[in-house]
Amino acid sequence: MSAIVNHLPAEHPKVNFGKVGVLLVNLGTPDGTDYTSMRRYLKEFLSDKRVIEWSRLFWYPILYGIVLNTRPGKVGKAYAEIWNKDLNESYLRTYTRNQAEKMAVSFADLPNVVVDWAMRYGQPSIKSRIDALQKAGCEKILLFPLYPQYAAATTATVNDEAFKALLKMRWQPALRTVPQYSDDPVYIDALANSIESHLASLDWEPELVLTSFHGIPKSYFMKGDPYHCQCYKTARLLRDRLGWPKEKLMVTFQSRFGPEEWLQPYTDKTVEKLAKDGVKRIAVINPGFVSDCLETLEEIAGEAGEIFHHAGGEKFTHIPCLNDSPDGMRVLENVVRRELQGWV
Repeated sequence: MSAIVNHLPAEHPKVNFGKVGVLLVNLGTPDGTDYTSMRRYLKEFLSDKRVIEWSRLFWYPILYGIVLNTRPGKVGKAYAEIWNKDLNESYLRTYTRNQAEKMAVSFADLPNVVVDWAMRYGQPSIKSRIDALQKAGCEKILLFPLYPQYAAATTATVNDEAFKALLKMRWQPALRTVPQYSDDPVYIDALANSIESHLASLDWEPELVLTSFHGIPKSYFMKGDPYHCQCYKTARLLRDRLGWPKEKLMVTFQSRFGPEEWLQPYTDKTVEKLAKDGVKRIAVINPGFVSDCLETLEEIAGEAGEIFHHAGGEKFTHIPCLNDSPDGMRVLENVVRRELQGWV
């Protein structure tokens, strides 16, 4: 790097160049739990054509006439239940920032690598961080959507937003996108370790463990989205790594929204049925979530646990996401180092 700079003419203005950026991107978070912050966040999220594929003529009257008037208050209360009050932010923001900071430290052996983070919806935006990375001298950027399994509504929309940012740039950095890593051995091993260590901390043993993935509409799967298959592959590899029989580890899907059919079996219906069928002890893990967030802390650790107990279950535990744990960081660093090959 210094040798290249020294070859610049003496009169040449100082420029930053020769660096490689790594941009970690997760779904997003509201700025606060108040009505205005929630409405702004939900408007951006639910206006994305990758998320809601209905005709705008059909969807927008529902979105602006009903959803954005009724959902902000309800969702805001849910966020308030799991808000990081010490930092006045969502835990998704806390964990994503921590992941970027810890990754930057782990790349001390590669001084030309600059690590940053962004959110697809909310702040910091993808465009703002791509601009910042370029100003820091990054001529190449590795875009890392933090989703182990690919879905158009998650991974693809992150890529879309990055490409959209590049459309307005005179001097575009080279851009690579990180592919899905649903079957990565380091990822599978980290999930297995988290299950084993969590269950070892209990004074009871679950009769079965649910792997609850975020759902997508069934119609998206029928159009060719590979998400469903990758979720099942992750679960199969995880079960093999644990050495468990098929019936010990079950796949379910959560967070459905709207009237159409989503991928099944549904997590909430499943935990209720299990309890009614006489199952007394279960654990739930969310392999598709890199970090704990509303969908894991409130919907699973909170609501799903209540449903299970109300239906007759006795013991329920939620296994935390990998977050910024040593194993979690090992997974992310492994993926990034692999995808940076040829650039560093």
